[in-house]
Amino acid sequence: MLTRRNTCTLWLLLFLHVSGSALKFNLLKRKAEPKEGDLRLFGSESVSEGRVEVYHDGKWGTACDDGWDMAEAQVVCRQLRFPGAKSVVVGKDYGEASGPIWLDDIDCKGTESHLFTCGFKGWGMTDCTHKEDVGIICDTESTGLALRDSRHFLDHSFSLPDDLGKMFDRESGCDFLISVNSATGKRQEDGTLETVGTRICAHKIILSRFPLFNASEDASNITVDINQSCQPYFSSFIRYIYTRKIDVTLTSVQCLHWMASRFGVKQLMDGTARLFSKVLPEDALFHTQVSIFKYAQETEDFVLQESCIQYLAWNYENLTRSPAWPELPMELLGAVLTRSDLVVPDEYFLLQTVESWITEKGNSISLESQVDLLNRIRFPMIPVEKLYELEFNSSLYSTHEKTYHENMLRAFQFNVLLFRNLLANPRFNGQDDDYQPRLYTNDPWSTVIDSAPGQASDKSFSTPVHQSLVFKDKIIHWQASLLKHQYECSNRGLRCTSLPAAWLYPHNQYSERNILFRNQLLLVCQGKYICQVQEFKNKLAHIAENVTEGLAYPCPDDQFTYRFVVRPAFVLI
Repeated sequence: MLTRRNTCTLWLLLFLHVSGSALKFNLLKRKAEPKEGDLRLFGSESVSEGRVEVYHDGKWGTACDDGWDMAEAQVVCRQLRFPGAKSVVVGKDYGEASGPIWLDDIDCKGTESHLFTCGFKGWGMTDCTHKEDVGIICDTESTGLALRDSRHFLDHSFSLPDDLGKMFDRESGCDFLISVNSATGKRQEDGTLETVGTRICAHKIILSRFPLFNASEDASNITVDINQSCQPYFSSFIRYIYTRKIDVTLTSVQCLHWMASRFGVKQLMDGTARLFSKVLPEDALFHTQVSIFKYAQETEDFVLQESCIQYLAWNYENLTRSPAWPELPMELLGAVLTRSDLVVPDEYFLLQTVESWITEKGNSISLESQVDLLNRIRFPMIPVEKLYELEFNSSLYSTHEKTYHENMLRAFQFNVLLFRNLLANPRFNGQDDDYQPRLYTNDPWSTVIDSAPGQASDKSFSTPVHQSLVFKDKIIHWQASLLKHQYECSNRGLRCTSLPAAWLYPHNQYSERNILFRNQLLLVCQGKYICQVQEFKNKLAHIAENVTEGLAYPCPDDQFTYRFVVRPAFVLI
């Protein structure tokens, strides 16, 4: 049991940790190191005006002005210890901002004590440029306060997390026992399942903020059953509740997310959820990506499922060469095959990999499931010469002859008939996925520009107007350029709102009204994996100023190779 003295001391520590109204004396004026979530107003001679900057992940960054009004301004000014906010400033030049854009689409009620507790897209998730950085003006006049009533803030809370961490480590005065059990999968001599476990002694007063621990006044213990692979991280999870600090690794992120979800520790749950996209590229063997997808299914986290499927679709070729490929769940493979942003050399390559996966599975996958996967191949996009060879080269042709015949017939019709003739057939649906290309990287449909110093930043290449054999001799000549300086944009008559930018321009025009180019830019990180796919708009693709944080998946040191992909598609007019 806690002594009365220990209880009072602990309450005092907690009070200092969470209170926003303690007195402050800036006697020594020592400049403190910035902490996670700190704010500053930058770029103005006045201390109460400037561009809003927030400290996250060791760097100062800005906030986009989308959605800002007085509610957000009040939160900023309150956090900076001003009496209130005067106005939001949009479009004013507060000097160059070189850091990332941390916040976008922020939504505050106006009562929050810290800006980062308001709703927002996620750290670094933005489509803004620094021209849209928001500024504010805070009120400096206190009304109705006599000089003797002026308030000063004393903040010694920076040492509190470490103090609470030491208290947890020493188990000083702990009064709540947590038994953590994990089944090993083995059975003991009496037939019962073997379990391994550990015990952690914690403090009710700390855990009481999270009701799912059931650390009530009458309770003294709780038993938690977790997966054996997660057991090594449970002590760190409890320690996080004391300190709000934790090291998250490739092997621990999934376990910590589950624990945070299980016990309602929302801040950790949100933080680890954002880290999933950062850890996905770290496993070149693809076991982690598959494991996270299965976990997302179990927890019905559809956003996380989408992130996993997208990564596998963009990096499909690497996936097929990995140890995880033969054991890939059929549902996951099926989800990848439905996507138009699937990056492959060509559609025939995709068919070959699916056939090999089905063959390796053997009788463990039903004939109906095999047909379902084969029907997700876009046969009309397979080059005609490869279609002709399928009957002789396909390992599954004899098993699923009807399926192949039907798909090949549609593919041949698509390749030899004009679009207007196809439309005359009431059964033809031009918007069907089968007639939409994926992202094909084989010649002639793509080219690569390396951003390394000394490498050429312009490439010329040619493609047919469309994949259909009808357009084989109708050629478009393309100019692909990586623009790193404003004068390169100006010389081409372009207005680049941010740099670098990618430009993909057709030298000759085409007259087909039913063909629309939805060209894409692929950012390949360090030559290893695709970390971003974005569409060209008006022949330009702006690589975000906020590039590392704005990527779907991170890339150390922003070492990119740029792949330009031409993607023509039939459209109904």
